[in-house]
Amino acid sequence: MIDFKNGMLFKLKPIPEEEVHGGVRKLLIDDERIVSAFKTVRDQLVFTNKRIIAVNVQGLTGKKVDFTSIPYSRIQTFSIESAGTFDIDTELDIFISAVGKVRFEIKAEYNIIELGKIISEFVLK
Repeated sequence: MIDFKNGMLFKLKPIPEEEVHGGVRKLLIDDERIVSAFKTVRDQLVFTNKRIIAVNVQGLTGKKVDFTSIPYSRIQTFSIESAGTFDIDTELDIFISAVGKVRFEIKAEYNIIELGKIISEFVLK
């Protein structure tokens, strides 16, 4: 499991669905679909219509991979912050029960407001 308690900051850039790690597709249930995906150098963060899946590629070869599933029902609060003049990246803070706060920094070209709307759609059901 990814160690969210260390106050990790993930710097992400959007990726097309085709670039999502193959292991994520194997985890999806029948009516689950990918709605947005991001990556760091090796790791990924995938938003589906059911949950958030964090992909942590480990080791030198990258063959060992940890998949952490965060159901939207476990999100207590979330916050989005748009890019500014000097702070050009956007931020997403998610407060997850039993885990705490996780911060994700996303490249400014991504529409963080749209991501907030996507999360709201699933959290508020």
